[in-house]
Amino acid sequence: MVSVVVVLSLLALGVGYVTYGRWVCGRMGLSQERNTPAHTMGDGVDFVPAGPSMLMAQHFSAIAAAGPIVGPILAGIWFGWVPALLWIVLGCIFVGGVHDFAALLASVRHRASSIGEIVRRYMSPTSRTLFLLFVWLTLTYVIIAFTDVTAQTFKTVANETALGPGVAVSSGLYLLIGVAMGVALFRFRVKLWLATAVCLPLVFVAIWAGTTLPAELTQRMQAITVKQWEVGLLAYCFVAALMPMWILLQPRGYLGGWFLYLTMAVALLGALFGGFAVHYPAFNLEGLKGLDTGKLVIPALFITVACGACSGFHGIVSAGTTSRQLDRECDARPVGYGAMVLEGGVAVLALATVMMLKHGDPALGKDPNVIYANGLARYLGLVGVDYTLALSFALVAFSTFVYDTLDVCTRLGRYVLEELLGLRSKAASVAATAATLVLPLIFLMLTKEKGYLVAWPVFGTTNQLLACLTLLAITMWLARTGRNPLMALIPMLFMLVVTFWSLALLILPFAQGLGNLGAVKPDVIVSGVVGILLLALAVWLVIEAIRVASTLRCATPEAREGTAG
Repeated sequence: MVSVVVVLSLLALGVGYVTYGRWVCGRMGLSQERNTPAHTMGDGVDFVPAGPSMLMAQHFSAIAAAGPIVGPILAGIWFGWVPALLWIVLGCIFVGGVHDFAALLASVRHRASSIGEIVRRYMSPTSRTLFLLFVWLTLTYVIIAFTDVTAQTFKTVANETALGPGVAVSSGLYLLIGVAMGVALFRFRVKLWLATAVCLPLVFVAIWAGTTLPAELTQRMQAITVKQWEVGLLAYCFVAALMPMWILLQPRGYLGGWFLYLTMAVALLGALFGGFAVHYPAFNLEGLKGLDTGKLVIPALFITVACGACSGFHGIVSAGTTSRQLDRECDARPVGYGAMVLEGGVAVLALATVMMLKHGDPALGKDPNVIYANGLARYLGLVGVDYTLALSFALVAFSTFVYDTLDVCTRLGRYVLEELLGLRSKAASVAATAATLVLPLIFLMLTKEKGYLVAWPVFGTTNQLLACLTLLAITMWLARTGRNPLMALIPMLFMLVVTFWSLALLILPFAQGLGNLGAVKPDVIVSGVVGILLLALAVWLVIEAIRVASTLRCATPEAREGTAG
């Protein structure tokens, strides 16, 4: 039964948080008294203290997005649900949770600096430049993948009914509700509980409104192409990334977090009490042999599940927007480690929507967002909710998750360019935001529809390699400040092997076609060129780390203490 698998998986994640999570956090000496940058550097724009409930919801919605839904569903279909499930649970506890928590705390302990600054301080200035370039490239691929996935959602047709336009309208209303909530909270000082009690029901009104669009408006909106939606989404990212956090990012992220909680509750109740049997194979033998995907299970499994078990993007969020809002240091455990465990729960519940389908079911050929939405709609149907309304709810929920990541990602891209180039003015912020969106715009305009399928392998590899390099930086920080680095070093070495293997496989088809580039597909060229660039940056960073580590081994304890900063 699906319910048994879900219960055991969530129980394992919970035990991991309570035991290993507590042990990891205990090694860091969290303090109730130590002031955080949100207070010492508060500016009302980027440094704004947020209580644990608001920050948890906002951080969770920013890191979750489509990754723990799309990745586990694809991996479950390709390789069977058991391999995907094992990596989700073990990866969250021993890799992803450590990565997210340590990145958040390292940033907070260094005046909310980015991981790039941590790299500079504990490795070298050259390493910092390389790392920031890598981060920026990763962020562009996140924007590419999630912009295209969202645009596809706005074109969804189910049972010959165009649901996409209604989802787009509901999503727009959701953003307006977030702005209204931000103004109420920070201009009129409305209590958080009251703003939540008013705004959260309005989100459900917005979902219902999307299902009641006039036929003429639906028809006109359905005529909007995927490419046009993508341009509109990138324009939204440009504006949202320049707004003060309190206007949109914090309240919209908070509402998005509640949406995630409610969606998880629906999925959990449906999986537990729906009586669904497990039909999909535990191991897809053809997929494991690479026959029906063309991918080796190692490293493809780890790269495909991506955010469902570990994500380099999470470290950028933790050390970017979240570290500037952390109210107290002790909040780092539930916000950092806890949010990753919750994301693992999202991944498990997303995988359950595959487990209930039979191998060869036509539904498996649909986009992952539709498979997920269909699963939630079946759950809601158990309590009498109309299928169309239920599917609209699930699709709006999916798109709101992605909104939260898209504008956070663009803002982080701005931060990285500002840090890399030493930019400080408002005009420079505008230019850095625009520069972050140029590559996604070019890529999406040049690729065919469903470009996310082209970008996903590169996105997954880049994202996991970024996690590996972040763990490398954390390892150096721990070692040079007298702490045991093994909790970061061991997962870093595992991720290093997996991601370098994946990069080699991405580069290989391009390298084989160098003799006749005219016959090579554009996506192979893009993957190959980007893969070579990323591999070169990563190898350079690893060499820098080995060089610094060799000096550290030879240093006396007094010298190490002196370099700790």
